[in-house]
Amino acid sequence: MNVLVIGSGGREHAIAWKLHQEGATLHCAPGNPGIAEIATSLPQSPEDLDALAEYALRSHIDLTFVGPEAPLAAGIVDVFGRRGLRVFGPDRAAATLESSKAFMKRLCQRYEIPTAPFRVFDDAESAAAYIRSVGRPLVIKADGLAAGKGVTVAASADEGVAALRTIMMARRFGDAGARVVIEEVLEGEEVSVFALCDGSGISPLLAVRDHKRLLDGDRGPNTGGMGAYAPIRDVSAEVFGRIVDEIMEPTMWAMAQEGRPYRGVLFAGLMLTSDGPKVLEFNVRLGDPEAQVLLCLLDNELLGAADAVLSGCIERWVPRWRAQSAVCVVLASEGYPDAPRIGRAITGLEDAAAQDEVLIFQAGTATRDGQVISAGGRVVNVVGVGPTLGDARDRAYRAVDLVRYEGKTFRRDIGARALGAPDRLRSTPVDAGRVGS
Repeated sequence: MNVLVIGSGGREHAIAWKLHQEGATLHCAPGNPGIAEIATSLPQSPEDLDALAEYALRSHIDLTFVGPEAPLAAGIVDVFGRRGLRVFGPDRAAATLESSKAFMKRLCQRYEIPTAPFRVFDDAESAAAYIRSVGRPLVIKADGLAAGKGVTVAASADEGVAALRTIMMARRFGDAGARVVIEEVLEGEEVSVFALCDGSGISPLLAVRDHKRLLDGDRGPNTGGMGAYAPIRDVSAEVFGRIVDEIMEPTMWAMAQEGRPYRGVLFAGLMLTSDGPKVLEFNVRLGDPEAQVLLCLLDNELLGAADAVLSGCIERWVPRWRAQSAVCVVLASEGYPDAPRIGRAITGLEDAAAQDEVLIFQAGTATRDGQVISAGGRVVNVVGVGPTLGDARDRAYRAVDLVRYEGKTFRRDIGARALGAPDRLRSTPVDAGRVGS
């Protein structure tokens, strides 16, 4: 099968790797040096929708996988669909579930899908007055797409107003910050849950735990994700059942009622509170780095999953999972997320990939004079797989030590709490998760 993958990050490398295992002939726009080893790389931007559609027609692409949210929000499914091309993902109307947090919160409110109480503001002055009047911690979110970085948990009114200045006045996230959602802080454990949807039925996938903060112990700024692991032993069958019954299925039904039938991957970011699971956000694609662990554990073919969604028969597709655990550690650039320093030569990728049950997915990388270099905030994803979470984690961190570049930044505590382990890896003497070249 001729398959086009849209995107250039670690998630897209994991998708391409999985499809390559299934024998697909791969094309990727624009891809990265790791993806280029198994796919034809294209010069088209992921947001040049007409050019991508023309390439797909000219190259007889059978199926397109869309990795990032921006092309989905821009309507790539609509553009491809008008040309008779098969593409996996929600159309533009359904992608509003991620591209507008205000839409998502109001949908939850209308259909009684559990989420935190909230207010929506279009001007900074009114929002600031509300923050000062509340007198307790609040979450301030840019309404639009902000690559996972447009969220501030403000412990004080001053912090909240400062976040407003960044989002609404300085427009750090562009037009995504023209509107904000301000909501109450939820207490509990976060979890990511995924389901495949065909517009009328769903097939739930595994729950995954992501680590959003930059530093060990969940400190520092929010990022696009510094690591993830699965499965999660503290999400019982009962809790998972509630997530499916109270959140995933009602959301798909609500979208259909709104005239926005949902087809693709539905990704719910949830807080497991004392009152039950509640929605923090919805995303309309696989998570990054959650996809890296999910796809390493999925025993079914990804092509079969996509076909079941596009054919409207998802109830016939039942996921099978390897009886193992997977841990993904994200290696980032010095200065990430605010001002990543790029252009540093990377060594050790082949040595790391040669380790038993280790997979290396490149993310923000490029080549210069034949050398792989850092080219983004999140640079490389290291995934370890093993019979237990501890085994998977040990394999991942041993491989992490083999990948080297100046300013390498990573968390040492991915999956540590699930093992009752200390936040830091005792065996690694370097502090703060940063090593030299």
